[in-house]
Amino acid sequence: MGDVVLSTPIYHTLKQSFPDSFIGALVSSYTSPLLKGNPYIDVILTDERELNDKGNNFWQKVGEIRSHDFDTALLLMPTKRLAYMLFLAGIPYRVGVGHILYEVITLMHGVSRKKYNPLRHESDYMLDLVRKIVRENVPDNIWTKPEIFLADEEREAAREFLVRKGFAIDRPIIAVHPGSGHSSPNWEPPRYLHLAQKLAGEGIQILVTGDGREKDLERNFLSDKSENIRTSFGELSLREFIALISQMNLLISSSTGPMHIASAVGTPTVSMFCPLSACSPKLWGPIGNDARIVLPPDDFCQKRCPGDPHVCTFGSGTEGITIKTVFDSTIEMLNKTEAAYPKDPLNDNSAGNRQRR
Repeated sequence: MGDVVLSTPIYHTLKQSFPDSFIGALVSSYTSPLLKGNPYIDVILTDERELNDKGNNFWQKVGEIRSHDFDTALLLMPTKRLAYMLFLAGIPYRVGVGHILYEVITLMHGVSRKKYNPLRHESDYMLDLVRKIVRENVPDNIWTKPEIFLADEEREAAREFLVRKGFAIDRPIIAVHPGSGHSSPNWEPPRYLHLAQKLAGEGIQILVTGDGREKDLERNFLSDKSENIRTSFGELSLREFIALISQMNLLISSSTGPMHIASAVGTPTVSMFCPLSACSPKLWGPIGNDARIVLPPDDFCQKRCPGDPHVCTFGSGTEGITIKTVFDSTIEMLNKTEAAYPKDPLNDNSAGNRQRR
């Protein structure tokens, strides 16, 4: 999800550079709701096997792409399947990242990331592919903020969902998203529970979120009887989840897809990050919203780093990223930003809504 959200500035920039262009997006059906209603995309194509080199629908997808007569393609997700698909669809000019063998074989133009030095944001690296093709048509200001476009009815439905859950929508509501799919360093569930309890003790309303595959994670929170803590795991479609996040006053999480969704709909975030380059907030941090990044102390990483960010839990007890650190950052954000005020469903701060206004 995060990769798709971070790609959205590309569509805005391309349409701004070439107003009469026809722009398509090829994504999975799971992530396609992130692009629904985007005014800079003319057609959304889906490929269920976009991460797999095999699949019986390969030639069907080649034909579907060919039918749109594209003259240019940007390969943001470098896979052999997609590289050959774009080549066989007859797209004359194709741009990928680096010089991978299958990109060379398919005569694809490449954009170098120069070994990530100096380190930039992933979204900006994606925009390098746009810079490769716009040339003299580069707009004065390349659009850099991720954006997801919601209808007023979707935001209103999210508020109705919160009311059914028992929330007082005239008071701030914080979302806590404890899962990450092991895609990034993350707290263990008990620490999220203790944080939620500490915030609830201050009278703050908490919604713990996750998908239907994380029911085991949800059980950690069901034992808490606080009237200020409620859960929602697997109850909503992705589109409904996006609208729900748009109505939160703040999201607490590790570096994960919902954090990028929050930034794209203007919801403030408190996010835990690892300082290693591959996980760094310089590369993967939220863009365009009020955000607080929480990193472990330097001495913790030097002494306790497991070497594999996918198994790092940011420590325990008083080590690493502590409950108190995230709690203090959350309270500071609530006191400092618009997160302290109830959301207006028809006047949210998403990039899409800001642009529409």
